[in-house]
Amino acid sequence: MNYYEPLVYEIPSEEDGWILKTILQKRMHISRTLLSRLKQTEQGIMLNGERRYISVRVNVGDLVEVRMQQEESTDILAQNIPLEIIFEDEHLLIVNKAAGIIVHPTHGHYMNTVANAVVYHWQQNGQNVRFRPIHRLDQETSGVLAIAKNPFVHQWVSEQMIAHQTKKEYIAFVHGLVQSEHGTIDAPIDRNPDQPHLRMIMEAGYPSVTHFEVIERYTASDVTQVRLWLETGRTHQIRVHMKSLGHPLVGDKFYADPVEEAMTLPTDQASMMMQRHALHAEKLGLIHPATKQWVEYTAKLPDDMQDFLKATVSKERNE
Repeated sequence: MNYYEPLVYEIPSEEDGWILKTILQKRMHISRTLLSRLKQTEQGIMLNGERRYISVRVNVGDLVEVRMQQEESTDILAQNIPLEIIFEDEHLLIVNKAAGIIVHPTHGHYMNTVANAVVYHWQQNGQNVRFRPIHRLDQETSGVLAIAKNPFVHQWVSEQMIAHQTKKEYIAFVHGLVQSEHGTIDAPIDRNPDQPHLRMIMEAGYPSVTHFEVIERYTASDVTQVRLWLETGRTHQIRVHMKSLGHPLVGDKFYADPVEEAMTLPTDQASMMMQRHALHAEKLGLIHPATKQWVEYTAKLPDDMQDFLKATVSKERNE
Protein backbone atom coordinates (compact mmCIF):
# COMPACT_ATOMS: atom_id res chain seq x y z
CA MET A 1 0.00 0.00 0.00
CA ASN A 2 1.45 3.38 -1.04
CA TYR A 3 0.93 6.54 1.01
CA TYR A 4 1.33 10.27 0.53
CA GLU A 5 3.93 12.04 2.63
CA PRO A 6 2.69 12.11 6.26
CA LEU A 7 1.38 15.20 7.99
CA VAL A 8 3.27 15.53 11.27
CA TYR A 9 2.25 17.37 14.44
CA GLU A 10 4.37 17.64 17.61
CA ILE A 11 2.43 18.00 20.87
CA PRO A 12 3.31 21.29 22.64
CA SER A 13 3.37 21.62 26.44
CA GLU A 14 -0.03 23.31 26.62
CA GLU A 15 -1.67 20.27 24.98
CA ASP A 16 -0.10 17.66 27.27
CA GLY A 17 -2.75 15.13 28.27
CA TRP A 18 -5.18 15.92 25.47
CA ILE A 19 -7.12 13.14 23.76
CA LEU A 20 -5.59 12.15 20.40
CA LYS A 21 -8.97 12.59 18.69
CA THR A 22 -9.06 16.21 19.88
CA ILE A 23 -5.59 16.84 18.44
CA LEU A 24 -6.61 15.36 15.10
CA GLN A 25 -9.79 17.42 14.86
CA LYS A 26 -8.88 20.70 16.57
CA ARG A 27 -5.19 21.04 15.72
CA MET A 28 -4.71 19.02 12.55
CA HIS A 29 -8.17 19.91 11.21
CA ILE A 30 -9.13 16.37 10.21
CA SER A 31 -12.82 16.24 9.34
CA ARG A 32 -15.11 13.57 10.78
CA THR A 33 -15.44 11.91 7.37
CA LEU A 34 -11.70 11.84 6.77
CA LEU A 35 -11.06 10.63 10.32
CA SER A 36 -13.32 7.62 9.68
CA ARG A 37 -11.30 6.77 6.57
CA LEU A 38 -7.98 7.12 8.37
CA LYS A 39 -9.08 4.80 11.16
CA GLN A 40 -9.60 2.08 8.55
CA THR A 41 -6.16 2.65 7.00
CA GLU A 42 -3.23 0.57 8.28
CA GLN A 43 -0.88 3.53 8.84
CA GLY A 44 -3.52 6.23 8.75
CA ILE A 45 -3.02 7.52 12.31
CA MET A 46 0.28 6.93 14.09
CA LEU A 47 1.51 8.14 17.50
CA ASN A 48 5.28 7.99 17.94
CA GLY A 49 5.51 5.50 15.09
CA GLU A 50 2.81 3.17 16.40
CA ARG A 51 -0.81 2.69 15.45
CA ARG A 52 -2.95 3.79 18.41
CA TYR A 53 -6.60 4.27 19.28
CA ILE A 54 -7.74 7.87 18.94
CA SER A 55 -9.07 7.74 22.52
CA VAL A 56 -5.56 7.66 24.06
CA ARG A 57 -4.03 10.70 25.73
CA VAL A 58 -0.94 12.34 24.31
CA ASN A 59 2.12 13.73 26.06
CA VAL A 60 4.25 16.78 25.36
CA GLY A 61 6.75 16.02 22.57
CA ASP A 62 4.71 13.17 21.09
CA LEU A 63 4.64 13.02 17.29
CA VAL A 64 1.29 12.48 15.58
CA GLU A 65 1.47 11.33 11.95
CA VAL A 66 -1.40 11.18 9.52
CA ARG A 67 -0.99 9.22 6.28
CA MET A 68 -3.40 8.91 3.40
CA GLN A 69 -3.39 6.17 0.83
CA GLN A 70 -2.44 7.28 -2.65
CA GLU A 71 -5.25 7.53 -5.19
CA GLU A 72 -5.53 7.87 -8.95
CA SER A 73 -7.94 9.74 -11.19
CA THR A 74 -8.84 6.62 -13.14
CA ASP A 75 -11.80 8.39 -14.76
CA ILE A 76 -9.62 11.16 -16.27
CA LEU A 77 -7.54 10.45 -19.35
CA ALA A 78 -3.96 11.72 -19.39
CA GLN A 79 -3.27 14.20 -22.18
CA ASN A 80 -0.05 16.00 -23.08
CA ILE A 81 -1.21 19.61 -22.87
CA PRO A 82 1.13 22.53 -22.02
CA LEU A 83 0.90 23.22 -18.28
CA GLU A 84 2.48 26.23 -16.57
CA ILE A 85 3.37 25.17 -13.04
CA ILE A 86 3.81 27.97 -10.51
CA PHE A 87 4.51 25.74 -7.51
CA GLU A 88 4.36 22.08 -6.56
CA ASP A 89 5.20 20.01 -3.50
CA GLU A 90 3.77 16.79 -2.06
CA HIS A 91 0.66 18.65 -0.88
CA LEU A 92 -0.27 21.26 -3.50
CA LEU A 93 -0.03 21.92 -7.21
CA ILE A 94 -0.48 25.55 -8.27
CA VAL A 95 -0.84 26.22 -12.01
CA ASN A 96 -1.38 29.25 -14.21
CA LYS A 97 -4.51 28.25 -16.10
CA ALA A 98 -4.64 29.47 -19.68
CA ALA A 99 -7.77 31.19 -20.95
CA GLY A 100 -10.07 28.99 -23.03
CA ILE A 101 -9.51 25.74 -21.16
CA ILE A 102 -11.98 24.33 -18.64
CA VAL A 103 -10.82 22.94 -15.31
CA HIS A 104 -12.56 19.57 -15.11
CA PRO A 105 -14.06 17.19 -17.70
CA THR A 106 -17.81 17.48 -18.11
CA HIS A 107 -20.42 15.43 -19.93
CA GLY A 108 -19.48 15.54 -23.60
CA HIS A 109 -16.19 17.33 -22.88
CA TYR A 110 -13.78 14.65 -21.64
CA MET A 111 -10.51 15.96 -23.10
CA ASN A 112 -8.55 19.21 -23.41
CA THR A 113 -9.06 20.21 -19.76
CA VAL A 114 -6.70 21.21 -16.97
CA ALA A 115 -7.45 17.84 -15.36
CA ASN A 116 -6.19 15.93 -18.40
CA ALA A 117 -2.97 17.97 -18.41
CA VAL A 118 -2.38 17.56 -14.67
CA VAL A 119 -2.97 13.79 -14.70
CA TYR A 120 -0.47 13.48 -17.59
CA HIS A 121 2.07 15.58 -15.66
CA TRP A 122 1.71 13.38 -12.57
CA GLN A 123 1.97 10.17 -14.57
CA GLN A 124 5.17 11.40 -16.22
CA ASN A 125 6.61 12.00 -12.76
CA GLY A 126 5.49 8.66 -11.33
CA GLN A 127 2.87 10.15 -9.03
CA ASN A 128 -0.43 8.43 -8.27
CA VAL A 129 -2.65 11.35 -7.35
CA ARG A 130 -6.35 12.03 -7.73
CA PHE A 131 -7.27 15.35 -9.38
CA ARG A 132 -8.88 17.61 -6.75
CA PRO A 133 -9.24 21.29 -7.74
CA ILE A 134 -9.78 23.39 -4.62
CA HIS A 135 -11.64 26.09 -6.53
CA ARG A 136 -12.70 26.79 -10.10
CA LEU A 137 -12.08 29.43 -12.73
CA ASP A 138 -14.42 30.15 -15.65
CA GLN A 139 -13.28 28.72 -18.97
CA GLU A 140 -12.21 32.12 -20.30
CA THR A 141 -10.63 33.31 -17.04
CA SER A 142 -6.88 32.85 -16.79
CA GLY A 143 -4.64 32.69 -13.74
CA VAL A 144 -3.81 30.97 -10.46
CA LEU A 145 -5.56 27.66 -9.84
CA ALA A 146 -4.90 25.52 -6.74
CA ILE A 147 -5.12 21.72 -6.84
CA ALA A 148 -4.94 19.52 -3.74
CA LYS A 149 -2.91 16.33 -3.87
CA ASN A 150 -4.79 14.52 -1.11
CA PRO A 151 -8.15 14.73 0.71
CA PHE A 152 -6.70 16.46 3.79
CA VAL A 153 -5.21 19.33 1.79
CA HIS A 154 -8.45 19.76 -0.15
CA GLN A 155 -10.39 19.98 3.11
CA TRP A 156 -7.82 22.26 4.77
CA VAL A 157 -7.75 24.91 2.03
CA SER A 158 -11.49 24.63 1.29
CA GLU A 159 -12.23 25.42 4.94
CA GLN A 160 -9.94 28.46 4.72
CA MET A 161 -11.91 29.68 1.73
CA ILE A 162 -15.23 29.17 3.50
CA ALA A 163 -13.88 31.09 6.52
CA HIS A 164 -12.60 33.92 4.24
CA GLN A 165 -9.00 33.23 5.33
CA THR A 166 -7.60 33.01 1.80
CA LYS A 167 -6.81 35.91 -0.53
CA LYS A 168 -8.02 35.74 -4.13
CA GLU A 169 -6.94 38.74 -6.19
CA TYR A 170 -7.91 39.45 -9.80
CA ILE A 171 -7.06 41.97 -12.51
CA ALA A 172 -9.74 43.06 -14.98
CA PHE A 173 -10.47 45.63 -17.68
CA VAL A 174 -14.00 47.00 -17.56
CA HIS A 175 -16.06 49.30 -19.74
CA GLY A 176 -16.44 52.89 -18.62
CA LEU A 177 -14.53 55.08 -16.18
CA VAL A 178 -15.09 53.77 -12.65
CA GLN A 179 -15.52 56.86 -10.49
CA SER A 180 -14.83 55.48 -7.01
CA GLU A 181 -11.20 54.74 -6.22
CA HIS A 182 -12.29 51.65 -4.30
CA GLY A 183 -15.45 50.02 -3.07
CA THR A 184 -17.32 46.89 -2.04
CA ILE A 185 -20.17 45.17 -3.87
CA ASP A 186 -22.30 43.16 -1.46
CA ALA A 187 -25.12 41.70 -3.55
CA PRO A 188 -26.49 38.12 -3.54
CA ILE A 189 -26.20 36.10 -6.74
CA ASP A 190 -28.20 33.18 -8.08
CA ARG A 191 -28.99 31.46 -11.36
CA ASN A 192 -31.00 33.46 -13.89
CA PRO A 193 -34.35 31.61 -14.09
CA ASP A 194 -34.84 32.63 -17.72
CA GLN A 195 -31.27 31.77 -18.79
CA PRO A 196 -29.92 29.07 -16.46
CA HIS A 197 -26.37 29.31 -17.81
CA LEU A 198 -26.20 32.92 -16.58
CA ARG A 199 -26.21 34.46 -13.11
CA MET A 200 -27.89 37.57 -11.79
CA ILE A 201 -28.29 39.58 -8.59
CA MET A 202 -31.33 38.35 -6.67
CA GLU A 203 -32.51 39.25 -3.19
CA ALA A 204 -32.91 35.57 -2.29
CA GLY A 205 -29.60 34.58 -3.88
CA TYR A 206 -26.39 33.36 -2.27
CA PRO A 207 -24.33 35.94 -0.32
CA SER A 208 -21.64 37.39 -2.58
CA VAL A 209 -19.03 40.03 -1.75
CA THR A 210 -16.47 41.61 -4.10
CA HIS A 211 -13.99 44.37 -3.24
CA PHE A 212 -12.36 46.50 -5.93
CA GLU A 213 -9.91 49.35 -6.46
CA VAL A 214 -9.04 51.35 -9.55
CA ILE A 215 -5.56 50.79 -11.00
CA GLU A 216 -5.88 53.18 -13.96
CA ARG A 217 -8.55 54.94 -16.01
CA TYR A 218 -8.14 55.29 -19.79
CA THR A 219 -10.34 58.14 -20.98
CA ALA A 220 -9.62 57.74 -24.70
CA SER A 221 -10.81 54.14 -24.67
CA ASP A 222 -13.45 54.59 -21.94
CA VAL A 223 -11.88 51.64 -20.10
CA THR A 224 -10.74 51.16 -16.48
CA GLN A 225 -8.23 48.66 -15.18
CA VAL A 226 -9.27 47.38 -11.75
CA ARG A 227 -7.98 45.04 -9.07
CA LEU A 228 -10.56 42.89 -7.27
CA TRP A 229 -10.65 40.69 -4.16
CA LEU A 230 -13.26 38.04 -3.49
CA GLU A 231 -14.74 37.10 -0.14
CA THR A 232 -17.00 34.54 -1.82
CA GLY A 233 -16.58 32.51 -4.98
CA ARG A 234 -19.90 32.39 -6.79
CA THR A 235 -20.09 31.46 -10.45
CA HIS A 236 -19.51 34.58 -12.62
CA GLN A 237 -19.33 36.70 -9.44
CA ILE A 238 -16.95 39.40 -10.67
CA ARG A 239 -18.67 39.60 -14.05
CA VAL A 240 -22.14 39.99 -12.50
CA HIS A 241 -21.03 42.43 -9.80
CA MET A 242 -19.14 44.72 -12.17
CA LYS A 243 -22.08 44.73 -14.56
CA SER A 244 -24.29 45.80 -11.65
CA LEU A 245 -22.09 48.90 -11.29
CA GLY A 246 -22.53 49.66 -14.97
CA HIS A 247 -19.00 48.49 -15.77
CA PRO A 248 -19.12 45.02 -17.41
CA LEU A 249 -15.86 43.35 -18.32
CA VAL A 250 -14.31 44.08 -21.70
CA GLY A 251 -14.84 41.10 -24.01
CA ASP A 252 -17.62 39.56 -21.92
CA LYS A 253 -19.94 37.80 -24.35
CA PHE A 254 -22.66 37.22 -21.74
CA TYR A 255 -22.78 40.31 -19.56
CA ALA A 256 -21.48 43.22 -21.67
CA ASP A 257 -23.79 45.27 -23.88
CA PRO A 258 -23.04 44.23 -27.50
CA VAL A 259 -23.29 47.85 -28.65
CA GLU A 260 -20.93 49.07 -25.96
CA GLU A 261 -18.59 46.17 -26.66
CA ALA A 262 -18.47 47.05 -30.36
CA MET A 263 -17.50 50.62 -29.48
CA THR A 264 -14.40 49.62 -27.50
CA LEU A 265 -11.40 50.80 -29.51
CA PRO A 266 -13.48 50.45 -32.72
CA THR A 267 -10.76 51.39 -35.19
CA ASP A 268 -7.82 49.96 -33.30
CA GLN A 269 -6.38 46.47 -33.54
CA ALA A 270 -6.57 46.30 -29.76
CA SER A 271 -10.29 45.65 -30.07
CA MET A 272 -9.41 42.33 -31.68
CA MET A 273 -6.96 41.33 -28.94
CA MET A 274 -9.55 40.46 -26.31
CA GLN A 275 -11.44 37.50 -27.66
CA ARG A 276 -12.61 36.60 -24.14
CA HIS A 277 -13.58 38.50 -21.03
CA ALA A 278 -10.62 40.46 -19.66
CA LEU A 279 -10.25 38.77 -16.27
CA HIS A 280 -7.13 37.23 -14.75
CA ALA A 281 -6.71 35.55 -11.36
CA GLU A 282 -3.40 37.17 -10.48
CA LYS A 283 -2.78 36.03 -6.89
CA LEU A 284 -3.85 33.39 -4.39
CA GLY A 285 -2.79 33.53 -0.75
CA LEU A 286 -3.41 30.80 1.82
CA ILE A 287 -2.02 29.08 4.90
CA HIS A 288 0.02 26.11 3.71
CA PRO A 289 -1.45 22.87 5.12
CA ALA A 290 1.95 21.40 6.08
CA THR A 291 4.06 24.39 7.14
CA LYS A 292 1.13 26.41 8.54
CA GLN A 293 2.82 29.46 7.03
CA TRP A 294 1.13 32.11 4.87
CA VAL A 295 2.11 31.71 1.21
CA GLU A 296 1.14 33.61 -1.92
CA TYR A 297 1.24 32.40 -5.53
CA THR A 298 1.21 34.84 -8.46
CA ALA A 299 0.54 34.42 -12.19
CA LYS A 300 1.74 37.09 -14.58
CA LEU A 301 -0.74 38.89 -16.80
CA PRO A 302 -1.33 36.79 -19.96
CA ASP A 303 -0.24 37.98 -23.39
CA ASP A 304 -3.71 38.97 -24.63
CA MET A 305 -4.33 41.24 -21.63
CA GLN A 306 -0.81 42.67 -21.85
CA ASP A 307 -1.38 43.45 -25.53
CA PHE A 308 -4.72 45.05 -24.73
CA LEU A 309 -3.09 47.16 -22.02
CA LYS A 310 -0.26 48.29 -24.32
CA ALA A 311 -2.71 49.28 -27.07
CA THR A 312 -4.93 51.10 -24.58
CA VAL A 313 -1.99 53.03 -23.13
CA SER A 314 -0.77 53.85 -26.64
CA LYS A 315 -4.17 55.22 -27.64
CA GLU A 316 -4.25 57.31 -24.46
CA ARG A 317 -0.91 58.90 -25.31
CA ASN A 318 -1.93 59.61 -28.89
CA GLU A 319 -5.15 61.42 -27.99
